[in-house]
Amino acid sequence: MVRHRVLPLSVALSVAGALAVPAAAFAQGGTLMTKLPPPAFKLAQSGAASAPQDPAAGGGQAMPAGGGRVFNPDMSVIANFLGTAGKNPHNPDPAFSLNEVEVSLQAIVDPYARADFFLSATPEGLSVEEGFITFTSLPGNFLMKVGKMRAQFGKVNAQHTHALPYADRPLVNVNLVGGEDGIDDSGVSVSRLMPIGNLFVEATGEVFAGTSDVFQSDDRSKLNYVGHLRAYRDITEGSNIDLGASAAFGPTDIGPDANKTLFGIDATFRYRPLRRAIYHRFQARAELVWSRQDAAITTGLQQKAFGWYALSEYQFARRWYAGVRVDRSGRALDASLVDSGQSAFITYWPSEFSQIRGQYRRTNYAGGITGNEFLFQCNFSIGAHGAHVF
Repeated sequence: MVRHRVLPLSVALSVAGALAVPAAAFAQGGTLMTKLPPPAFKLAQSGAASAPQDPAAGGGQAMPAGGGRVFNPDMSVIANFLGTAGKNPHNPDPAFSLNEVEVSLQAIVDPYARADFFLSATPEGLSVEEGFITFTSLPGNFLMKVGKMRAQFGKVNAQHTHALPYADRPLVNVNLVGGEDGIDDSGVSVSRLMPIGNLFVEATGEVFAGTSDVFQSDDRSKLNYVGHLRAYRDITEGSNIDLGASAAFGPTDIGPDANKTLFGIDATFRYRPLRRAIYHRFQARAELVWSRQDAAITTGLQQKAFGWYALSEYQFARRWYAGVRVDRSGRALDASLVDSGQSAFITYWPSEFSQIRGQYRRTNYAGGITGNEFLFQCNFSIGAHGAHVF
């Protein structure tokens, strides 16, 4: 003999709601309701008969949880507030500034692609910092991006300002690679990841229109080309090394047929013990850039400038980080002018949605000008923001 378990009315109605089946169907002989005691069965019948019907429910079919948001992208807003104290005659920034507000919209387009948009609002106005589609299912394990994006030249150029471990950008990026905006242009990027034993190698080739702060072109046949080769390897379970080489070539607007060539190499070492991963982390990085500018307008001669920076950062408590950075760089249009600087910074993370940073920066500019400044930075965000380049 088959025995049926008697369910309380509340349980039966809960199951009916979870299955998106009208309660009236159960009251009219459904399996769950027919096993209820007679008083409960009559109560369920009366409740089902008297319950108002919602026309928007589509004849009793419930909308899935979150169905109204299923086609909306992940959205976030990140604010970068910067305060500056001290003296710097070469670069007189305001005492306080909401330096940038970044709005990101990210979503899967279809099974073959995803889209990312980053809008940047600064005191100068609103612009599209990045907006591209990524095709993830191409033959041969290739990955292609189409749109406006940051070029994969070195480490710093590819990163948004709020993702950096310090409040400013190194002198080599300011002098040779376009500063905060850098090589950020419309174009096409194709890359491929190639595992070779314990080594992961990624090769990237990019072509841009030539409308960035570094390369400029009025001719469709004169474009900006960027190549990047990256090699990554785990050393132990808690440490890894990351090596990269970059090259960029394209026209500039300082004179007829005045092209610019950039070469760069970078190296990063990371250590994060697995058993204490939320309390301790160490990172060391160095990046070197060579610049060759044809027919610089200041001298009429080709300028060959060189710059580099090195940094180390250590997490000494769950929410605290400290680091130092050393900079030195010539200037792209006059390589005889060399700037240098040193920085020390400390960062407190109340949560993953905010960070507070203090930085001391001393800069020795060519010509004997010296800047001594204290920078205060506060980054805060709302919404779902995807991970940045590792």
